[in-house]
Amino acid sequence: MTGDNRGRVVRDGQWGFVFLLAYIGAAVYFVSVSDGSFWGVVLGLLQAIVWPAYVVYYSLAGLGA
Repeated sequence: MTGDNRGRVVRDGQWGFVFLLAYIGAAVYFVSVSDGSFWGVVLGLLQAIVWPAYVVYYSLAGLGA
């Protein structure tokens, strides 16, 4: 253990919980719109990981950028 990190308290747990809830919500949505097959569910879970990229892409497309 190095001396640089002693006594340092990180309080980022609240944001981790928010991101977990966002992932669960996105996973429920993407799995519910899948066809129900195994690979459809796997694809839905992968899409739930990268859903912020979908938001940015479609937001910029809507703005005409």
